[in-house]
Amino acid sequence: MQTALKKIPEVTLLFWVMKICATTLGETAGDLLAQTLNVGYGVSSLLLLGVFLVVLAAQLVVSRYIPALYWAVILATSTAGTTMSDYMDRTMGLGYATGSALLVTLLAVILGLWRLSEKTLSVSTITTRRGELFYWTAILFSNTLGTALGDYLADDSGLGFAGGALLTGSLLALVVLAYYFTRLSHVLLFWVAFVLTRPFGATFGDLLTKPVAKHGLGFGTQGSSLILFALLVILVAYTTWRLNRADLANPRP
Repeated sequence: MQTALKKIPEVTLLFWVMKICATTLGETAGDLLAQTLNVGYGVSSLLLLGVFLVVLAAQLVVSRYIPALYWAVILATSTAGTTMSDYMDRTMGLGYATGSALLVTLLAVILGLWRLSEKTLSVSTITTRRGELFYWTAILFSNTLGTALGDYLADDSGLGFAGGALLTGSLLALVVLAYYFTRLSHVLLFWVAFVLTRPFGATFGDLLTKPVAKHGLGFGTQGSSLILFALLVILVAYTTWRLNRADLANPRP
């Protein structure tokens, strides 16, 4: 069976910076397609799920970590998650609170099945194709959940975009402190952080795109998406350069 361990990047500070960048870009790009270009949440979700399946298939086929491909899958889950969440909450009329509760339940079921099947949720010990599929399914639903939570914090809770970003950013800081100064499971803290980075990206993305009159920064979906895409490309290029440099220093047998 193919080993997936070397296909997943090491969880470092750079990983989390890229994760936040990708999830924020997913928020702005999803809104650009569904709202600015007026494609609609349903059609956008179908299109983006198709993109996700294509890049996921490529990710499953390769035998090593390729930064551009890995982060393309992350970005696809984030963008599809944005439109899927909005379709549930707005088009279907479930609302942010109900949509979030439903997605929390679905994510818990996925993680539970993964735990029963693979005996662990650690991303550093994925050694089977089944475990890899559980990993990407959990990421897709966690990013969809994060969008619903971000919208709930920004709109229904009364915190606004900046307040929602500040709250989720503060919670992420607490997770970091718990990682270094408590004995809480690092696997548990990883998944808590993974979920929280999505609403942080969602609220931060809304802060970038919304007009100043609505307490945003007014960059719009196009401008924000271009800025975030350029930043992510730079980070992926840097990661690829570091990886290639390490391969030259330590050639494979």
